[in-house]
Amino acid sequence: MDTNVRELSRLPASAIPDGTVSWRGEQVRRWTRALPPRRMSVRLRLVHVKLAVLSGWLAAAALLYYGGLPPILAAVLPLQAIWVLWRPEIVWYSAAVLFVAVVGYASWPPHASWWVLGGVVLPALVLSVPPAEYRTRASARQQEAALAASEGVTARLPDADRPVRRGRFLIRAGALLLVPGAALTALTPLAPHAEDRRVAAMTGVLVIGLGLTVLLSGVQGRRRAHALREAPAPVLRVLVRETAHGDTEVLAADDRAALRPLFRVAVSDPDNRADRTDTTDRTSHAGQDPENPETSEDPDDIDALLNTLDDALTDGPVAERSGPLREAVLYGTPYDGAEILLVGAAPKPGGRPVTQWSTGPVRPLSESGVRRRLVREKRAAVRAARNDGRHAELVAAVAARSAEPVPVRRWRAGPVDWLATFLMAQCGVWLYWAVTHESLWHHVLLLLVGLGGATRIPVKLSWRITADRTGIWLNGLLRPRHIPWDDLRSARREGFDLKLRWRGGDSWVVAAPHSARLQRARGRIHPYDALAAELSAMIADPALRPTGESGEQERGRPLWPYAALLAVGWAALVAVRQGWL
Repeated sequence: MDTNVRELSRLPASAIPDGTVSWRGEQVRRWTRALPPRRMSVRLRLVHVKLAVLSGWLAAAALLYYGGLPPILAAVLPLQAIWVLWRPEIVWYSAAVLFVAVVGYASWPPHASWWVLGGVVLPALVLSVPPAEYRTRASARQQEAALAASEGVTARLPDADRPVRRGRFLIRAGALLLVPGAALTALTPLAPHAEDRRVAAMTGVLVIGLGLTVLLSGVQGRRRAHALREAPAPVLRVLVRETAHGDTEVLAADDRAALRPLFRVAVSDPDNRADRTDTTDRTSHAGQDPENPETSEDPDDIDALLNTLDDALTDGPVAERSGPLREAVLYGTPYDGAEILLVGAAPKPGGRPVTQWSTGPVRPLSESGVRRRLVREKRAAVRAARNDGRHAELVAAVAARSAEPVPVRRWRAGPVDWLATFLMAQCGVWLYWAVTHESLWHHVLLLLVGLGGATRIPVKLSWRITADRTGIWLNGLLRPRHIPWDDLRSARREGFDLKLRWRGGDSWVVAAPHSARLQRARGRIHPYDALAAELSAMIADPALRPTGESGEQERGRPLWPYAALLAVGWAALVAVRQGWL
């Protein structure tokens, strides 16, 4: 059960279409029974995308080197696994085409590796079809159950003539990925060695396949969004609430205890575009960057501030804190991957109803997933109660509230950041000596990894946060970035990361080693915890914010000269090893 349930916000009768029925009881149970098992459901987060891309490249390299497959087949076969996860509707067709291609290639010895094709590739293709087909049929059953629950009541969507924003980012990102993929494939003949040409061709085709996948996702989402607006859509009365991850949860109309959220979907308010962005299309939301609902609490409530800080200090997963339950009308038929529209009650009494378009696909929540989340919430609540008054870090939040404001407040990188930088540099040194292959491709990859590290090391070593009466300043590679106080949402330490979030879904992150057990044993406060406590207090209480304005020198210098120096040095080392210098 959600420990953060609040009073229900009512939706005015004028915002509810005539005849709209409540989604509850047996109709909800029928919809949930149609859900696929948790192991077949997908929660698209940025970390999952990164792991899928990395795993796909490693699998393609293994098929190329050890399987003896041509670059095109080696690149396309791992894409099948990605399509099973995120584009199950095309798996039938892709599996048939790949099956014919593999069998055709295997019929021309001696190039074919029979043990790879017969023992790995063909069985994997066959086994990829059932889970994709199961998810596709489950989506159809969900759609049928939702249509039956609406009892045939439909209504025109409010503001259906608004421009469709859904999918624009993914379409652009997919097209952008096609450019380097096509360029790399076209330049393959220029590589001096045959092995470099094979790896370059494989990587180019893989990037093209990823670009087409992203492009297809954007087109599919845009097509479904257009279809939702073209005709009257089924309507259902439901309950909604905002989650700590910036998504919206939809619950049955009679689930006032928030026992069983049905699905999650990312939404945006078209009337407040400056406040919300298409975060799901950026797959970063992936997880990654919500507006903190706790900042809407009464700034005079010290318990809310301490609870917020305690969430960041506890070990294990951060407990999810949800916004208030609100009545809403759902337009459309929810199923895995669907597009919907929500017209919900205002979060605050007296406000007008909020119209929210989906900016990402509907993602149902399985029974086992809900149970696991409830267990995590209960454990977090017990842990917070047990440690109440024992965390020395909480003293920082209380002290920040009673401290005298200063003209300018500054925080900067310290010993924990220097240690993190040293560990990162050690990884670079290990990688430099571990790459023993003399091919051009390996050295280009080594160069790119090093250049990426060169842009991160200066930030980790020299980050600076400056707070004045206008907001906070974050130094960066090119110039300081200013975040007004009204836009700043939260400052938290989550695991190894210090995260600052502000309006629009953007965030700033630095990471350093952290051990709660060691801190308790030594009686120390992690610098990130103290910084997060002070900033959280300033966000909650404007009286504690600095009173002056910072100068350019106080905001930190641009870090690009240090990044350029590191990049040149790394490039010189790689060039010497390759024999270019």
